[in-house]
Amino acid sequence: MSDTIEKVKCLIIGSGPAGYTAAIYAARANMHPVLYQGTQPGGQLTTTNEVENFPGYQDGISGPEMMIELQKQAERFGTDVRDGWATKVDFSGDVHKVWINDTKEIHCDTVIISTGASAKYLGLPSEQHYLQMGGGVSACAVCDGFFYRNQEVVIVGAGDSACEEAHYLSKLCKKVTMLVRSETFRASKIMEERVKKTENIEILLHTETEEVLGDGNVVTGVLAKNKATGEIIEIPATGFFVAIGHKPNTDIFKDYLNLDETGYIINEPGTAKTNVPGVFVGGDAADHVYRQAVTAAGTGCMAALDAERYLAAKEHANLDVATA
Repeated sequence: MSDTIEKVKCLIIGSGPAGYTAAIYAARANMHPVLYQGTQPGGQLTTTNEVENFPGYQDGISGPEMMIELQKQAERFGTDVRDGWATKVDFSGDVHKVWINDTKEIHCDTVIISTGASAKYLGLPSEQHYLQMGGGVSACAVCDGFFYRNQEVVIVGAGDSACEEAHYLSKLCKKVTMLVRSETFRASKIMEERVKKTENIEILLHTETEEVLGDGNVVTGVLAKNKATGEIIEIPATGFFVAIGHKPNTDIFKDYLNLDETGYIINEPGTAKTNVPGVFVGGDAADHVYRQAVTAAGTGCMAALDAERYLAAKEHANLDVATA
């Protein structure tokens, strides 16, 4: 083996609640984990202003603060947390090979993938401005809907997730305006009927977002355009929710791991195991249903425990061979 190749017992690709929780458990099990934080250290929660639904934080905590605490906890038990991201993998042989930043090669006994999924946004400059400001743009109604109680909000999307989030918001908000770009929903009929029958949800078909309005700090409304008539309307709102899907950050694994049609890693039910022995997954890279910090942390725990048991079984088998 070349001197430039590093040998690692447990490599964790990605941070966030899944990666850091996996690191905590792996470190406490003396697996000496090395964690590369990825292109967005701390994951999606670093763009969340307030987290109020994670157990243990009575008064809530900001997303970035929470990730710093999780990182420090992982490091306290000996996790080697590093900057950088995985750019290539080779899971074809007994040794799992991972390249960091296209240059550093690592050979791993086990790999835990916690690369997450990135929310899709419209890409409007005004949308991105208020997203970065934490001033009213969100891609998660369950995470942030609570902050808009008795207020008026706008949600963009036409699929099942958009309908589900609109219905969730309708229970909290005074009014929900749903913008659907085409003339029809992409959602299942049952989900479409649910939002149509909800009194405080107004559906605007054939309508797209022109601009997110605000005072520079917080959202105050949305400028929308009817694609059929060309009419521009201004919708008062304090929150702008984008529900047009997520993209799992799994492209580099597609040649080796089983992915579903949208790119999420398929794990063995009830475990964190992938189709490649010794490679495990936690968090939103495999979860297209819940996508919550607490569920990500739970599957990060599962990944570390599965990795620990995999190593123990392998060491036991090698011991049996050596003593035979």
